[in-house]
Amino acid sequence: MKTTFHERDAFVTSGQPRWRSLERLLRAPALTPSQVSELAGLYRSVCSDLSRSEALGLGDDVVHYLDGLASRAHNRLYAPTLKVRARWLGVVFRDVPRRIRSSWRFMLAAALLFYGPYVVGIVGALLDPGFALAVLPESQLATMESMYSDEVLRGAGDDMQMAGFYVYNNIGIAFRCFATGFFAGLGSIFYLVYNGLVLGTVTGWITAAGHGRNLLDFTSGHSAWELNGIVVGGAAGLRLGWALVVTEGRTRVGSLQAAAPELFELVLGATVMIAIAAAIEGFWSASPVPFPIKLVFGATQMLMVALWWTLGGRGGDA
Repeated sequence: MKTTFHERDAFVTSGQPRWRSLERLLRAPALTPSQVSELAGLYRSVCSDLSRSEALGLGDDVVHYLDGLASRAHNRLYAPTLKVRARWLGVVFRDVPRRIRSSWRFMLAAALLFYGPYVVGIVGALLDPGFALAVLPESQLATMESMYSDEVLRGAGDDMQMAGFYVYNNIGIAFRCFATGFFAGLGSIFYLVYNGLVLGTVTGWITAAGHGRNLLDFTSGHSAWELNGIVVGGAAGLRLGWALVVTEGRTRVGSLQAAAPELFELVLGATVMIAIAAAIEGFWSASPVPFPIKLVFGATQMLMVALWWTLGGRGGDA
């Protein structure tokens, strides 16, 4: 579609004030929130002008100018978002593992408080059914046993719903392990021991019932992230309790403020791990993938957690 010189001139004349305003904003070294809003509006207008110029056949010079202007505006608007994402990725892959290593005393305490009762629960339930019945009601144990009496499979349409459920459930467990640290760390100790004992008892009960393979088939892929995520959340809770008890001459508020960066990074690490576990649990664990492949996948996840914790952020450790 060809346009007349008059139509071309009218289009350029009407658009120039917007284009010049956008050029002015793009030259500014920094933008206020109101200028960012103005830039977004002008960007949308220029995109509309670009589409019209192409449809009307106004000439390559006009189209190329508007295309370049729109590209520059797009980069100015969305480049900060990319920087923010890069910053968060840096925190997760660099700062969190550094913090896990530097908080090794709290990590070790949390691991012992969780995995110790976990092992006790497994061994106790395997050796004596009465042990399991003393930990959990028989009806709950029977329900868990029936869940794994056959291979756990789900339809693909249920994956998203189940992933959401696992996020809600697992983050709830990790959050309780952290938040109850406010009570001088005693709440975190309780929930670490309790969850470790319950999970271990269920594992031992189901294994003793002859369904251990089905349980391993389902849990092998996400356990490294889920269980260790609970440990990290518990370590954050112990650190919270320590800050309230051992203030080192500060007020309790001042002690919490000093511990805030450590707490933030530990809680973030626990959240990321639980979210990854939920995604795997929702989309992979109940899939009909052959059992050996699931075991290899699970071993790979254990290796990934170990490498993240031990090598993440190396070179910048204090």
